[in-house]
Amino acid sequence: MDAKLGVYLCTGCGIKDAMDTDKLLDFAQKEVKPVVRRCDPLVCSAEFINQIKTDIAGQGLNRVVVAACSQRYFADRFDFGADILVDRVPLREFVVWTHQPNEEETTALAEDYLRMAGVRARNSEPPTPHIEEVSKDILVIGGGVAGLSAAKAAAEAGYNVVLVEKEAELGGWARKFKAVYPTKSPFNLLEKSPHHEMIAAVKDNPYIKVFTNSTVTLTSGQPGLFDVTIETGAEKTELRVGAIVQATGWRPYDAGKLIKYGFGLYPNVVTNVQFEEMALNGGIKKPSDGKAPQSIAVIHCAGSRDKEHLPYCSAVCCRTSLKQALYVREALPQTDVYLLYKDIRTPGLYEEFYTYVREQEHIYLTKGEVIEVAQDSDGMLRITLDDTLFGERVAVKADLLVLATGMAPSTLPMEETVEETTAESPATTADGKKAAASAEVGAKILNLTYRLGTDLPNLKYGFPDSHFICFPYETRRTAIYAAGATRAPMDLSSAQNDGLGAALKALQAVEAVARGAAVHPRVGDVSFPDFFLQRCTQCKRCTEECPFGTLDEDDKGTPKPNPNRCRRCGICMGACPERIISFKNYSPNMISQMIKAIEIPEEDEEKPRILTFMCENDAVPALDIAAWRRRQIDPTIRIIPVRCIGSVNTIFIADALSNGFDGILLLGCQRGDDYQCHFIRGSELANRRMENVQEKLKQLVLEPERVRIEAVELTDWERLPKLMNDFAEEVRGLGANPYKGF
Repeated sequence: MDAKLGVYLCTGCGIKDAMDTDKLLDFAQKEVKPVVRRCDPLVCSAEFINQIKTDIAGQGLNRVVVAACSQRYFADRFDFGADILVDRVPLREFVVWTHQPNEEETTALAEDYLRMAGVRARNSEPPTPHIEEVSKDILVIGGGVAGLSAAKAAAEAGYNVVLVEKEAELGGWARKFKAVYPTKSPFNLLEKSPHHEMIAAVKDNPYIKVFTNSTVTLTSGQPGLFDVTIETGAEKTELRVGAIVQATGWRPYDAGKLIKYGFGLYPNVVTNVQFEEMALNGGIKKPSDGKAPQSIAVIHCAGSRDKEHLPYCSAVCCRTSLKQALYVREALPQTDVYLLYKDIRTPGLYEEFYTYVREQEHIYLTKGEVIEVAQDSDGMLRITLDDTLFGERVAVKADLLVLATGMAPSTLPMEETVEETTAESPATTADGKKAAASAEVGAKILNLTYRLGTDLPNLKYGFPDSHFICFPYETRRTAIYAAGATRAPMDLSSAQNDGLGAALKALQAVEAVARGAAVHPRVGDVSFPDFFLQRCTQCKRCTEECPFGTLDEDDKGTPKPNPNRCRRCGICMGACPERIISFKNYSPNMISQMIKAIEIPEEDEEKPRILTFMCENDAVPALDIAAWRRRQIDPTIRIIPVRCIGSVNTIFIADALSNGFDGILLLGCQRGDDYQCHFIRGSELANRRMENVQEKLKQLVLEPERVRIEAVELTDWERLPKLMNDFAEEVRGLGANPYKGF
């Protein structure tokens, strides 16, 4: 389709004061060659929006360039339908508010951004959504409180739900609790678990089909088209669902590793889970002789907040120990209870619960670090603490010792089931096929046929991998959401809320997939990557680098796309050395043409040019914030926003250098163990590629300092301008690119 382009220039927000907008419009007419061009004080006004709509109808426009403010403002106002491509040129943030007004270089900067916009518009096509008939049914795996909550919420919204529970009864861990700690004022009365009412509501709901004593043995396909096999004994049920909520809960940390606390050595050392079973089933007794204990000690954080065991806090253990102390107070009022803690953590209004328990008779709280547990000749257990409030060692003697062990996620594979995966012995997917050598060993809950692993990829603690700050329910498997203690340690009340959140995300996913649209972070994006497979060399870079398992591959290594899994990040585009992967509105050709559209001054003009690829998720918003605060940026810098810094192909770097750019700066999200990358691995992969680029620069006798990649967070709005300006000064010190003019 021939591009019919209109250019609309805003003169408000200080734009007219910073440059001659009439001359800029004349420049746009000459260089961008629009069908129409217009200028107005505020292009975001209702009157001018109607004028653009009139031009679209009367002039047959299919491309609109709005030179005004950031695309993060008024997106809905500049939506003229799926067939009209709109390109936003942020003159306000990228030029006017961040540079000196009416300077020659400021005008040159605005002209370059208009050129790039024209090129971007003409080298893009309206994306066509990938739409096929999909299922909107929701699969919930796990019948505990989080799973029950998710199933109930989805069903009440009118969606069919399949709930799979591996045990004979629903309820999960809640079914095994004598009581739960209070959730309402005055926080001194233990409560019944909510699972009874939840189970009844689920069983009575006609939209929910429940499978107990069942497991998922195979999950194949993609969002909207997940084909799932459920095994119940010898019987198999096959069905199709649109999205999955994994609420498979937690398991107690293996107390067998806590020999230092006497577990497994002395019969009267038990875990908090075993103590709960005692209280629920027949009373609190010493395992050694079945008699009621006269004194009980509880070690908080038994194996938690310990780099040798669980390095994190499990969030609920302190309150559980306080609750169990009240069990003793009720059943054995004369029995002493010693709560031995590093710290007491009872957040929010639960502080009132802590205060109430602390004031009860025969309940004593002692702060200290347990250094030894031993059994005396009389059978009593002696717990020695150091670093106490008294500044000296203290010994506590008890008949029974309870270890408050933490929560390990069900997504963490059991050690005895973990097999080493190497290039020589690749993992096997659930359908019996060999997976790639890079496949992750999973917990065998979902049993995915994804080439990258059978289950949800995990963080270092075993919890599902996700961007845990911006969208905690999302995992690296599109439309599969983690909920409850599977996602993070939490109590029953939090798990109920978590189930609601995950159910909502699942419903959003199936509705988005039905429209051919992406989920977070590019919500609503209907573009998807196209592969020109005739030129594919089967290098496998795209299939191995996609963080979301979007691509399978055939026996030769040719990628086999699953469009509904795609998050539209473009990391595959950045990975491909042949540049055969592109989106209709985001492609290697488009980026290359934008690079060429920037005017490079001659060497004798001593005006360096620096190209900056800037991630749209954190870096661009950080720059917007800096612009609002009028932070100044070196005028030699030209910015190309990208979907993810991982979508930057190394060939773009070569193109920029060969076109005479003196320096190239890449600004992406944080990476590492505490990464913030919205596409999980994009920033990490870009950093790895840039290491290779710098090696190539050395071979070309170019200073590797000319190319730099930096991590930027949204909160770095003050650091960002300085980082960019310092790089510009460093490039000036290096001198002109020796390839300039060739």
